[in-house]
Amino acid sequence: MTEKLLPTTVVGSYPQPDWLVDRDLLKSGPVPRARMTALWRVPEPYLEEAQDDATIVAIRDMERAGIDVITDGEIRRESYSNRFATALDGMAPEPALVMDPSGRERPYPLVVGPIRRGHAVEVRDMEFLRANTDKPSKMTLPGPFTISKQMKNEFYSDEDEAVMDIAAALNEEVRDLVAAGADVIQLDEPWLRFDPAAAERIAVKAIDRALDGVSVTTVIHLCFGYAALVKGEKPAGYAFLPQLADSVADQISIESAQPDLDLGVLADLAPKKVILGVINLADPAAETADDVARRIRKALGFIEPVRLIPGPDCGMKYLPRETAFAKLRALADGASQVRRTL
Repeated sequence: MTEKLLPTTVVGSYPQPDWLVDRDLLKSGPVPRARMTALWRVPEPYLEEAQDDATIVAIRDMERAGIDVITDGEIRRESYSNRFATALDGMAPEPALVMDPSGRERPYPLVVGPIRRGHAVEVRDMEFLRANTDKPSKMTLPGPFTISKQMKNEFYSDEDEAVMDIAAALNEEVRDLVAAGADVIQLDEPWLRFDPAAAERIAVKAIDRALDGVSVTTVIHLCFGYAALVKGEKPAGYAFLPQLADSVADQISIESAQPDLDLGVLADLAPKKVILGVINLADPAAETADDVARRIRKALGFIEPVRLIPGPDCGMKYLPRETAFAKLRALADGASQVRRTL
């Protein structure tokens, strides 16, 4: 892992090419929870090769932009969570319709048996990433609490038991990802804010179980949703955040730029390192390096430089590729600008 001050990273996703996915379909609805195979423009048996090619494009863009810790861009995923969640044993072959918190009825994975990891899901993805870059590399997974809130349960009488079974399945995957070369493991937990009472009861315990015995750097990511899909103002604070300081995760990743987060919350996360969103994904224009540097300097009024890792607010999946690249270049250049003064 890089030892320099203010190392930059991405949260996870990077734009998928128009020749690979139907981006109009992607942007037309909510984030998929069940599989959404209609999204792919390339049919089997050519899809995996096409995804590999697009992944290389994403890797090279992140390298060219100057990002220090990269991902595979989550190019093979229809959403950040559904690829792993729907691959678990215990899920029915067909999804169930569920009313989500926004009042929309949509397909969710249906749990009809004990949740187990029957096979590796993202290990080949990590092997491919490792084979195609020398950069420190991060692999992302949906967190156990978030997965539990994105499924319809018709098997477990105790919801917490389901969360812990998901955590155990994640731990098996995480250990294999580390063996495949991951330098960083990130669990995405945006749903902690939707049910803070349940999160208070089980989330940290489940996160710790998912990351048990993991020797590499670990991250928990929280956000308020993709800017392209969340309309209106975002909250200026998180309903469940200080509690994560007690988790085993090394870093906490939070959205800051678009919601203009009250940066006083950074004090609640000591002694963790913080991946702070300094790239606003709702702004169609790319930030300048000066914009990024100004946001980083503002954060340094609340957190020591050795604990700050600048990044985007969230995944960049819904942006045009040229915009995403320009924002990442500004991120790297802005961090470099501040680094030279420290």
